[in-house]
Amino acid sequence: METFLIKTVQLLLSLSILVIFHEFGHFIFARMFKVRVEKFYLFFDPWFSLFKFKPKNSYTEYGIGWLPFGGYVKISGMIDESMDREQMSQPPKPWEFRSKPAWQRLLIMVAGVVFNFILAVFIYSMIVYTWGTSYIPFKNAYAGMEYCESARNIGFQNGDIPLSADGVDLNYMSSETLQKIVDAKEVKVLRDNDTITIEIPKNFMLRLIDKEELFALYRIPSVVFEASPNTGAARAGLQKGDHIESIDGEKASSLNEMHKILESKPNTSVSVVYSRGSEVKTTEITTDSLGRLGIAIAPLSDSYAIVTEHYGFWESFPKGIELGVDKLKSYVSSMKYVFTKEGAQSLGGFGAIGSIFPATWDWEAFWSMTAFLSVILAFMNILPIPALDGGHVLFLLYEVITRRKPNDKFMEYAQMGGMLFLFALLIYANGNDIFRFFFK
Repeated sequence: METFLIKTVQLLLSLSILVIFHEFGHFIFARMFKVRVEKFYLFFDPWFSLFKFKPKNSYTEYGIGWLPFGGYVKISGMIDESMDREQMSQPPKPWEFRSKPAWQRLLIMVAGVVFNFILAVFIYSMIVYTWGTSYIPFKNAYAGMEYCESARNIGFQNGDIPLSADGVDLNYMSSETLQKIVDAKEVKVLRDNDTITIEIPKNFMLRLIDKEELFALYRIPSVVFEASPNTGAARAGLQKGDHIESIDGEKASSLNEMHKILESKPNTSVSVVYSRGSEVKTTEITTDSLGRLGIAIAPLSDSYAIVTEHYGFWESFPKGIELGVDKLKSYVSSMKYVFTKEGAQSLGGFGAIGSIFPATWDWEAFWSMTAFLSVILAFMNILPIPALDGGHVLFLLYEVITRRKPNDKFMEYAQMGGMLFLFALLIYANGNDIFRFFFK
């Protein structure tokens, strides 16, 4: 229950920040062009609101709705989710959206998307300024990677170290690296000091999505962190830093390999070959009733050299821009999978988003997730779907090109159609969450 509450609070706080900043973009540009904003709301307020106030001599009512599905600004003289037909039936007023030149209306509509991307860049900049960037270069991961079944089926082997994708060097594991691999025709890996080429099928990402598999994880070397007292390992004299190489003649240099060998050997004397510095030793160890040697394995940070890059305040902004652009490119590239059967089945709603947040409060993780969601919100809102900013932009571009406005009735129907589509998508995505929770 505590985990659920922590994730829920993080999700609501993150979405609230993103919605307020997005709507503030529309608000500030509307006011810049002297367009009245009648409402500025976090969350939606059908029938009633949780809180509202209207400053003296202001045209804008600020409030918090009870339906936590986003937020909105109600701009005078605009066909939007408020569907204010009465206002639109009146003659245009000088302070209304519809009375302004098309270029001003266009800037008002794209401002929310631009502000979300600027927010993402700023958050990424402050993350690298505060915590820096830490990663394990592939060249430092001497035990290689542990690959999922789908990856092994196309030629990857556990222990392979990725080198390049279509000639582009691969440095460390990330979502951007995965995107480069699945989009490539061939990937080169280092395997036992040989360079091996693996051909990547076009539907490889769909296989990963269908089986809900992670492509690869850093392999955990079977390096001893501690030998527990009164265990076979302690009696055999294993020490911190010893690296287990094999058990009963089978290679056991990674944690997974060691587990697979030992799971069928409870209460058994096994021959263990391990290295201590440059010296290789052999010993006999009796496992316990669960097939364990009695050792704790060293964390990755002890086995691999982690690279941490620190940035000064002004240096952090170019890095923030780089991270924001990389995340956007990666997300846009992955969107093509949404229009497949596997991609549609993997769509998730608030439950899926909330599950990505950590179970304990971690500010770095929270801000990283918020920045990524800001990138997603920016991209999703610019899609040319009526009821989204991108739909309004599409009609404004039509007006700029043809010098004719779409009539209000058409815009009204388009807005209604877009809203119905978005509600259906919302129901479908959250329905997937419910199905996965109860049936998977």
